[in-house]
Amino acid sequence: MPVRIVGAAALGLIYILGSHWLMTRAPTSPWTAVALLTPMLAAVAFSTWHAGQRWRSACAMAVIAALTLQAVLGVQIPAPLLYLSEHVGINLMLALWFGSTLQKGGKALISTLAERVHGSLTPDMVTYTRNVTRAWVVYFVAVATISVLLFFGASFETWARFSNLLSPLALAAMFVGERFVRYRLHPEFERTSIRDAIQAYMHTGRPAPATQRDPLV
Repeated sequence: MPVRIVGAAALGLIYILGSHWLMTRAPTSPWTAVALLTPMLAAVAFSTWHAGQRWRSACAMAVIAALTLQAVLGVQIPAPLLYLSEHVGINLMLALWFGSTLQKGGKALISTLAERVHGSLTPDMVTYTRNVTRAWVVYFVAVATISVLLFFGASFETWARFSNLLSPLALAAMFVGERFVRYRLHPEFERTSIRDAIQAYMHTGRPAPATQRDPLV
């Protein structure tokens, strides 16, 4: 596995554990909210900018600026509500993004990503990637719903464990589970790596390469 992917995974784990520690030890500080939310929002801004999604990048940067300003001014916005808004907001935005590509006559997001890896898709691959896009929409909506229910129906510590620890694990399980199902149902599909998927996402919104390879080669 490339060193950059391993490094990114290590940084992600450090961020997850650090976020949980800060969120449970100093949950009411506005600067804790800035420290927790800025890295994730900055990553979103960077990735969406390079993917050609400039308006999403601008929105992420605007939220960072607003969080910092409210901390400097001492605005009394309950920090736990900011955490909830961030967790639910990101999942709902992702659900909307994935779902918007499922409109009749449109190309599903996973189909677009798959085309960037394989070059062209067979009818079975189009059907499968469209269903995977639907599955991701359901996943993001489910995570957002559970987040709200736990925030208002359980303790903050329980919600924090779900948002900081269980959500990333569930996300990883979705990736691993989808890969298992894909090759279980369609062993004829070309094998791909995590690096291929990351590169496909990073180039979403840009023109496809002129030279593409046959997915069956």
